[in-house]
Amino acid sequence: MRPWLRIFLIGLGLWVATVVVTTVTANSTLIPTLVLLGSFLVPVTFVVWAHGRDRSPDITVELLFNCFVIGGVLGVLGASALETWLLKPSLVIFLGVGLIEEGVKLAALLFVTRHLLRRTARDGLVLGGTVGFGFAAFESAGYAFNALFTEDGLSLRQLVETEVLRGILAPVGHGLWTAIIGGVLFAAHGRLTGKVIMAYLGVALLHALWDSMNAIAIGLTLVFTGQSWQFSQLRIGRVPRVTEQQVHLYTALDWGGLLLISVIGLLWLRSIARAPTVRVVEGP
Repeated sequence: MRPWLRIFLIGLGLWVATVVVTTVTANSTLIPTLVLLGSFLVPVTFVVWAHGRDRSPDITVELLFNCFVIGGVLGVLGASALETWLLKPSLVIFLGVGLIEEGVKLAALLFVTRHLLRRTARDGLVLGGTVGFGFAAFESAGYAFNALFTEDGLSLRQLVETEVLRGILAPVGHGLWTAIIGGVLFAAHGRLTGKVIMAYLGVALLHALWDSMNAIAIGLTLVFTGQSWQFSQLRIGRVPRVTEQQVHLYTALDWGGLLLISVIGLLWLRSIARAPTVRVVEGP
């Protein structure tokens, strides 16, 4: 059995066992174990999978660990600080989130790989994806922890649902976006060239569209099927009732939009991975 598959199956078994035991015993001391297993399982699996792909000997386990942990933590800390200081509620807040989070991940990748002498685009894909998956793991742990608390007390169900959803979407989120930036960055010899800046803006836009797809789907649903009485209630600040048809259309638009964004990102990643490999040696 391949290492990444073994890790995933063992981790999944441990996570399911933790869910069952926590549910049966109502032992709250198991919650940190549940949060960590559920949040890190998919990101770690994909990093191990990427490590086994075509890469150079310079991509060591130590370097991957640094990218995942140091890069991931620096990313979430930087994003939290900058979003708190710079962002205010507005129509373009999701674009601000995309620019900030992709920017701090790019900065974290530059910092962790600053001593790397040889660079290839494929190595950039692996290391960038590792930083992105580290960011995703720590961020998911926070979302899972927040989902635990409700007005009616602790909700194990919400915690589990949050981890399952974020685990399913993790491969086409932060890891994918930062892998793209890493590939373009390493292809540019680790320098912030025009192509790197354009790639950064591109993935930030994909990130913003991903985060705002819920609002976009609601808006499109109202445009296509909205009734006059619904718009009247919206104008006076009330939330109108929705029809069953609108619920189905909203769901299709929401998931369809996420699927389209994922396909665009994967095709972009594929084009970088298939580009001719050129090894660049820096320094003496």
